[in-house]
Order: sequence, then C-alpha cells, then structure tokens
Amino acid sequence: LAEEGRAWCSKELTMFLWLLQAAAGILCYVGAYVFITYDDYDHFFEDVYTLIPAVIIIAVGTLLFIIGLIGCCATIRESRCGLATFVIILLLVFITEVVVVVLGYIYRAKVEDEVDHSIRKVYNGYNGTNPDAASRAIDYVQRQLRCCGIHNYSDWENTVWFKQTKNNSVPLSCCKAALSNCTGSLTHPMDLYSEGCEALVVKKLQEIMMYVIWAALAFAAIQLLGMLCACIVLCRRSRDPAYELLIAGGTYA
Repeated sequence: LAEEGRAWCSKELTMFLWLLQAAAGILCYVGAYVFITYDDYDHFFEDVYTLIPAVIIIAVGTLLFIIGLIGCCATIRESRCGLATFVIILLLVFITEVVVVVLGYIYRAKVEDEVDHSIRKVYNGYNGTNPDAASRAIDYVQRQLRCCGIHNYSDWENTVWFKQTKNNSVPLSCCKAALSNCTGSLTHPMDLYSEGCEALVVKKLQEIMMYVIWAALAFAAIQLLGMLCACIVLCRRSRDPAYELLIAGGTYA
C-alpha cells in the first residue's frame, strides 16, 4: 500500500512538472506583455520601478523551466537529495512570487498619482507638425483608448500646440473612428471622443499590473501543490525499509 501511495505521488509530481513547464512559458509571456504595453504608455508613467514585478515574473518563469528539468531528473532517478533540492528551490520561488504580488499591489496603488503627475507635461509638449515620441504616444493613446484630452477635449485649449496652431482644432486622433470627414474642429464636438484619457490610461495600467498579480497568485498556488507532492514522496522514500537498511549499511533481501 505504501509503495502504491508513493507511486501515485510520483505520478502526480511528474504531472505537476509538465504543468510547471507550461507555467514557465505563461509567466514569461505575461512579463513580456507588460513590457510591450508599458512601452506604449511609458510617457505617461515615469516610475520605471513599476517594471520590477514584470522583471521578476520573467526571471521566475525562466527559473521555473530550470526547476522543472531538475525535478524531472530527480523524479526519474528517485533521488532524495534531488527532490529535497527541488522542494527548497520551489519554496524560494514561492516566496519570490509572494513578493511580486505585494509589489504589484504597491505599484498599482501608485499608478494614478504617477499618471496625474506626468500627463499634463506630456500634453503640453505635443507637437503635431513634427511629432516626436511623446506626441506619437498621445496620438496612439487617444486612438487606442478612444479618448481626447486629459479630462475631455477642452483640455487641448490650454496646450502650447493649440495656441500656436490657432485653428480651434484638436488633433485628428481625437476624431471618432467611424467618421471619415472629421477635421478635429471644436465647432463639431459630436465628432470627437468625449472621454478624457487620464482615467483610461490609469485603468489600463492598473489592469496590466493585475495580470502580473493574478499570474503570480495562480502559479504560487500550483507550486504549493507541487511542494506537497514532493514532500510526500520524500517522506515515503525516507520510510522505505530498503532505503533505511541501505543507509545503515545492511542488506535487504
């Protein structure tokens, strides 16, 4: 019965290791997604330390892949030392993922203040004639999130670009996508997106951070299951009479 129980746990552990390999790929994907999306919104969010959770999640994904290989070798060879190492490394990764969750919540709470601090400066630096990176970022965000201005399209009236152009118009990126004849003129406000971009940028960045938090929580739970299976296999292995006699220098017939 004990042998059957150990075999069952070993089988479950092997299945977990395959799941761990898949988890490694998913975690790396989540981290890469955060980096790519951050690149689109980085002008509205100056605190680069917000990327720390994404960096950690990619590092954890890479480490999980290596851990999976170690665990496979240890399970196939039924190495007690290998399984113990596997459990210890999993525990360290589990702690790291808890840190990711904590950092994710901290930076998620800071998003609104960061965006509010930088967004006015970005809009004031807009140059529609010869757009630089910041100007392209504004046009991208307004088209992507279907918004106009900081709180609404009237915010453009206070920008340097609006005062210089003197044509009573906002950028064409404020025009509703369904309209082909929109010129951005404030005399036709119904042609423009009515919602401001600040709230939508904050929402988008907070959603991105939640992806990291939920990914870390999900795989932390999976790792707990793996550590439990590995510990059971270790305990059963240490109680194996053949193993105990071998350690004592005896024989087992």
